[in-house]
Amino acid sequence: MNLLEADVDPAEAGFDAERLARIDTHFERYVADGRLASWQIALSRGGKLVHSSGRGHLDREAATPLLPDTIWRIFSMSKPITSVAAMILHERGLFELHDPVSTYLPEFSDQRVWRSGSTVRSVLEPVQNPIEMWHLMTHTSGLTYGFMNAHPVDHMYRAAGFDFDTPTQMDLAELSVRVAELPLLFQPGSEWNYSMSTDILGRVVEVLSGMPLDEFMRTEIFEPLGMVDTGFFVPEGQHHRVAQLYGHHPGTGLAFPLDAAGRGSLAPPAALLGGGGLVSTTSDYVRFAEMLRRGGELDGRRLLAPRTVRYMASNHLPGNADLSAYGRPLFSETTFDGVGFGLLGSVTLDPVKAKVPGSVGDFGWGGAASTFFWVDPVEDLTCVFMTQLLPSNTHPISSMIKQLVHQALVD
Repeated sequence: MNLLEADVDPAEAGFDAERLARIDTHFERYVADGRLASWQIALSRGGKLVHSSGRGHLDREAATPLLPDTIWRIFSMSKPITSVAAMILHERGLFELHDPVSTYLPEFSDQRVWRSGSTVRSVLEPVQNPIEMWHLMTHTSGLTYGFMNAHPVDHMYRAAGFDFDTPTQMDLAELSVRVAELPLLFQPGSEWNYSMSTDILGRVVEVLSGMPLDEFMRTEIFEPLGMVDTGFFVPEGQHHRVAQLYGHHPGTGLAFPLDAAGRGSLAPPAALLGGGGLVSTTSDYVRFAEMLRRGGELDGRRLLAPRTVRYMASNHLPGNADLSAYGRPLFSETTFDGVGFGLLGSVTLDPVKAKVPGSVGDFGWGGAASTFFWVDPVEDLTCVFMTQLLPSNTHPISSMIKQLVHQALVD
């Protein structure tokens, strides 16, 4: 199934068509043997769509065919969108990256940091330096995720209702207050840890803009970019387009439907989670990725300045460190060796060290249901891959996509 008609012959864009077909051949096997129910991919170079395809079923058990405009839960691929929302406000002079978060969210003015002990008898110490705005955007804030299940603070998050999901009765303002009551994993700025930082960043966007996060994103990002199907839930009349969510069966290795979790995108959420709450289509996310490739502009609508996008896509870890040197070896949507982190997501510092073909300076991010996108300024590429399998580290999907795309480049 073609998602869209290609804009250019692969050879004109520097690709070998037979080698490009290896992408489809590879991922067709995932559908054939039951590891994935479906997938879609869109690959562009120089703003021209070179390759677009998809396989499988929107709902495998109901034999519902995959649609070109299938709606996917993008989970953490929401994070780059929230970062763009924040930097739109940054360009208007509403904050600086070194500003303490407590300037805008007073609940973060009295943080404590876990030092030792257990979940029942913890030794905490005062924060030495407050959480700053850049800490939220780079996951160096000391916040965490409850589902990490690797530290006593993670347990405290789960006990407070923050596991893979959040308490259903809390709106974003209430969530921010509750998260601020929990201890930090480490002193802000001293380490990298994947976390609820972007959810809190979304709350800052609300405070600074005076608008709910969904309204700000709609008026400042989605409508200007023509992202007509992206939002925090799927309207009732479009439920037939939503892809079923699947989990990985540890015994069989096959995908199995997560019926209850799969319905999580069908109604407005209490909390608008900028870290993982959005749904989108492949076509919509291509437009977001292309805006970044073009330096903040698409079809005459400019969201950010080119220098801002380059700044966001730079490595912001102190000392130009990679995640293996600065982060904890826990779950993330990226590898750690040879990969840094910017204000948008991961940034390739050394493809050789990463052991994944790529370019120095390519950047992107993935989602918990194995979705993935990246932008390569050197090769002038954007790529968006959609599927619905939890968790994202089940199969080497993102690294294999980069591998298969690069082997097809022959110019």
